[in-house]
Amino acid sequence: MEKYAHLFLKNLTKVLEFVIAALLACGIIIMTVQLILSVGHLPDLNTYPNYDDLLTSCFNLIIGVELIRMLYLHSPITVFEVLLFAIARQVIIDHSSPVNSLLGVIAIAILFATRRFLFSSFDETDKTVFRATQKVRRINRLFHLNIPCQDHDDTLLDVLLHKMEEEGTEMGIGACVYFSDLGLRIAKITEGKITRIEVIRSIH
Repeated sequence: MEKYAHLFLKNLTKVLEFVIAALLACGIIIMTVQLILSVGHLPDLNTYPNYDDLLTSCFNLIIGVELIRMLYLHSPITVFEVLLFAIARQVIIDHSSPVNSLLGVIAIAILFATRRFLFSSFDETDKTVFRATQKVRRINRLFHLNIPCQDHDDTLLDVLLHKMEEEGTEMGIGACVYFSDLGLRIAKITEGKITRIEVIRSIH
């Protein structure tokens, strides 16, 4: 029951995030149209939008688009991109002092270094423990997964053991096998038999 309550809340938050992202997208579309209609005043530096106004508005809209991506992708890379555009906006548009510009460039360099050396494809994961006898097709259908199986009646245990045999992985608690976008981990062994398997899904 707890597992299905967790699934319900998870899907509910996805719907709410989608609604918020849709509202933000509508606002960005309206602002973009307004900006396009006002571009005719661009040569006149005394009216909106002059060049600085245009640059500021475009950066704000780009940051809004990246926020939408962050809402539905839930990945470290989208957070990186939002921060990158926000800092770049500050460096390019705010001409307060050379020191502030230098600090902004350093911050961007740190972001790129973090992305290069610390990001991993499984940094953000969704983990759920199932009984080893659960049918793979039922799990795939309920949890929108893509665990490969050879037969309609294959269980998680069947898939895990087949993959372990294929890769020569030794059985034990914590042993893992990986597919393209998810992994299976032995979570519990009782009297020499695998009873619980954890499905680890990378969030892209």
